[in-house]
Amino acid sequence: MSTTTVSPRTGRIPFPGTPAEAAVRLARAALHGADGTYTVYEREGAWWYAGGVRARLVADRTRVTLEHDGFRTEAAWQGDLLETVHRLLSSLPYADWRAYGWAAFELSYALAGETAELDGQPLVHLVVPRTEVRLRADGAEVLRCDEEAGEALLRALTDAEQPEPSRDGFTPLAVDLGGPGEAAYRDGVESAVADIRRGDLQKVILSRAVQVEGELDLPATYLRGRSANSPARSFLLDLGGIEAAGFSPETVVEVSADGRVSTQPLAGTRALSGDRAEDAARRAELLTDAKEIYEHAISVQVAWEEMRGVCREGSVRAEEFMTVKERGSVQHIASRVSGELADGDRGPWPALAAVFPAVTASGVPKRAAYRTIRRLEPGPRGLYSGAVLTVGADGSLDAALVLRTVFRQDGRTWLRAGAGIVEQSLPEREFEETCEKLRSVSRTLVPTRR
Repeated sequence: MSTTTVSPRTGRIPFPGTPAEAAVRLARAALHGADGTYTVYEREGAWWYAGGVRARLVADRTRVTLEHDGFRTEAAWQGDLLETVHRLLSSLPYADWRAYGWAAFELSYALAGETAELDGQPLVHLVVPRTEVRLRADGAEVLRCDEEAGEALLRALTDAEQPEPSRDGFTPLAVDLGGPGEAAYRDGVESAVADIRRGDLQKVILSRAVQVEGELDLPATYLRGRSANSPARSFLLDLGGIEAAGFSPETVVEVSADGRVSTQPLAGTRALSGDRAEDAARRAELLTDAKEIYEHAISVQVAWEEMRGVCREGSVRAEEFMTVKERGSVQHIASRVSGELADGDRGPWPALAAVFPAVTASGVPKRAAYRTIRRLEPGPRGLYSGAVLTVGADGSLDAALVLRTVFRQDGRTWLRAGAGIVEQSLPEREFEETCEKLRSVSRTLVPTRR
């Protein structure tokens, strides 16, 4: 089976509905049969659909494996996992590849040299797709299409008869946002504050998971969730044994093909009520709350230092400093730290290695935060607080922080959220903050039709 780039004469293909709806139709269409792998990724007003597997790269605690066109390469890594990832991807016999996938939170342990803390689960899972489509309001551009999937792709794009669940009379799947984990989470906050007061660390993000009972229509949940949220990035995927629909409030890192790089820390939170006057009052309170400002300031400081380590001297700067971004059911203090990536032959990966995991999902300092997270959270985080990302042969990379996400794996469906713990933290307030964040997704969970 061959893979070809669609002829320029195809042009832009008009489709009914929104780009998000068209992307979901492609995801539902099973264009590649039994190979159900796909990723939908939204960035700056466009949606990308990437389906099927042309090449696959998987990295774990000991090796990186690349498979393509019947070939398989395995490489043990030591010291720098992402350097091995870069080297294998650069060996692909394609001039214009783009990969889509994810990095688990536990990749941070590998980057820190703490491999003894890892099990055998994948840390990075990337796929170069057989079919790739960019969707905007003015039409779809087929960048690459498996020949046998072409007709099915066109049918899915132009099919106006695929109804999505109505927004009228919608009742989401019920989720107990408190549940039996409330007491354990509050105890964990108290323990984390004790660590901070001893001087072990300055800040840690402590998270908790809540189960979702019942059968969930994940693509429909993505559409409903996207209409209720205003994310920096959004994604819908079925890749590497896990399904997810998420509405990322911030990016971990953005790297352009010319080496410009930025990261966007968000820290400091207040709920959104929908009442304009009340939300304005909460915003004013957020920007004058000493605890929230401190939490944000140390996050920006860490991002600045991390960027200095990989950027040209004098190029790092803070932008959009302490603005407020509305993200679904909450509002956050936001800043952006940017720079110019130093010359090198490792592509965009040093930038990801420098800032991963996002300081707003780990803590300060990061290694001390890892120890507290491992001690107080039951089991690995996996995809939560890792990244969904896309990387290209041209040196560009875009990584969305995996928060405000519903996950499904091995018959289990769940949500997860965390709060930034500093010395001034109160257990009851931090628990309520996790509830505020969980509501960004819990209110949009669409049950499967009977």
